[in-house]
Amino acid sequence: MSGAPQRDVYDVVVIGAGPAGLAATATAARAGLAVLLLDENAGPGGQVWRAVTTTPLAAREALGADFWAGEELVRAVRASGAEVIQRATVWSLDGSLAIGVSVGGGSAFVGARRVILATGALERPVPIPGWTLPGVMTAGAAQTMLKSSGLVPDGPTIIAGQGPLLWLLAAQILRLGGRIDRILETTERRNILAALPQAPAFATSPYFRKGLALMREVRARVRVVQGVTELAALGEGRLESVAYAAGSRRETLPAELLLLHQGVVPHVNLAMAAGIEHRWDDGQLCWAPVLDPNGASSVAGIAVAGDGAGIGGAEAAVLRGRIAALAAVEALAPAALARLEPMGAVRAALARAERGRRFLDLLFRPARRFRIPSDETIVCRCEEVTARDIRDAVAMGATGPNQLKAYRRTGMGPCQGRLCGLTVTELMAEARGRTPQEIGYYRLRAPVKPIALGELAALPKSEASTAAVVRG
Repeated sequence: MSGAPQRDVYDVVVIGAGPAGLAATATAARAGLAVLLLDENAGPGGQVWRAVTTTPLAAREALGADFWAGEELVRAVRASGAEVIQRATVWSLDGSLAIGVSVGGGSAFVGARRVILATGALERPVPIPGWTLPGVMTAGAAQTMLKSSGLVPDGPTIIAGQGPLLWLLAAQILRLGGRIDRILETTERRNILAALPQAPAFATSPYFRKGLALMREVRARVRVVQGVTELAALGEGRLESVAYAAGSRRETLPAELLLLHQGVVPHVNLAMAAGIEHRWDDGQLCWAPVLDPNGASSVAGIAVAGDGAGIGGAEAAVLRGRIAALAAVEALAPAALARLEPMGAVRAALARAERGRRFLDLLFRPARRFRIPSDETIVCRCEEVTARDIRDAVAMGATGPNQLKAYRRTGMGPCQGRLCGLTVTELMAEARGRTPQEIGYYRLRAPVKPIALGELAALPKSEASTAAVVRG
């Protein structure tokens, strides 16, 4: 196994090298604990700071100061003495804190006294007609290409949806000379009224001025259509145009690229597979782990930090990572707390960073029409299952996502439900007249990421496991 962990058991294993994971790693290692950081990307940074150490973009202003803030944390981790393994696929985690990880074509199990999950967020699916056409992709995927390779669109491009990332990506594309023909904004007008009571808190948050500046920058160069209520990608074999409706206006625009975005949600697959209790969050319309103030989960020894614990942004993620690490240090080496930042100071900083979050949740709450699609729309991309297929399965007696697998194989493809899970839960809840909490989510088991049989075969063999196979 290339780049294999150097120990069998670590004090702390951190999974994910985004803002929360980097902060947790640096803090725990500074306390003198044996720390292992596992991350599936080629370099540290997660999605927020993707390729922060390797991006070919030399013009620092193109990506903005918030992006380059990641450099300091990466330096801190590299100087901390923590062991870091990139391109590591974590495919298993259980209640005994045994972690299954694949690196370089081989697999192994690593033990931990504490685990901090910092798996970040996923983009919320936008299941519109035609969203599976080549030429339609998520805003996050476009931003990955921009940060990693400096690629920006140069043909007819439409951005559709809502949320802070939409405006940030648009600004970054424009700064780098890319092309955006139109922005189709799907925020419901009633959301503005619902969010108004939270506006004073948001006005004192760190996001207020940044958000206004981004929107002004983009609106000065791109036409923005607000109040979009219908959206479809059209084309034969690939994207050719985008049709939309906004009020009484209906228009079809030529397009080679459609970038979709309606916010992000916690990446819960590994946490759910580990048996951590989750609940449906009606505010953010997603599943979130049940945690205490330190990020500790319902499974002893496992904490969740960052956007995987609930969407809060990069600054909040860093602070949640520090809190989870401080709690681990308090449990494993309390004397070392004297040389670390006091927990109270970090909690106070987190409260400031999260100020105004409720405003964003209410303002950018996705409309039902962009979460629960029409009958003809594909929901499960891997198995090409439509919304009608799912509604028909409910009519035949399917009671939840796991039973639906037997009817339609939803959630059983390579993405293992990451692209369809939320849509399936909400669609079935509506069809059955139940709440998402009552309907539930896919039952997730190891391996939670696709791995080759050869990687499993490469696992070290114990005498007990060999005897079990022979007896079988």
